[in-house]
Amino acid sequence: MVKSRDFRVPSEYFYHLNNIFYQEGKMGTQLNIKSEDAYRLASELAELTGENLTAAVTAALRERLERERKARDVEAKVERMMAMAREIRAHMREPVSSDHSWLYDENGLPK
Repeated sequence: MVKSRDFRVPSEYFYHLNNIFYQEGKMGTQLNIKSEDAYRLASELAELTGENLTAAVTAALRERLERERKARDVEAKVERMMAMAREIRAHMREPVSSDHSWLYDENGLPK
């Protein structure tokens, strides 16, 4: 018969996940991705940036999370559109008009 181990440890030093105990600060939280493609991409990114795998993956996740947050932020999206409109307006020749009569003849057909 297998006896269970007595895991009497201060809870502030260890946390429990799936019957495995991790010591805070020594091992940290782990992420295990079982994908050859993900590993290959992370390795290539780490090689290109000169970072280790953890730093490369963390930076990539932060960047993606920021893009996703921005894409979902309606106010930021409206402000980006207004900024684009201001930039376009700054490059337009004066006077700006909605009169397009020069494009059409007296019957409303294109010239």
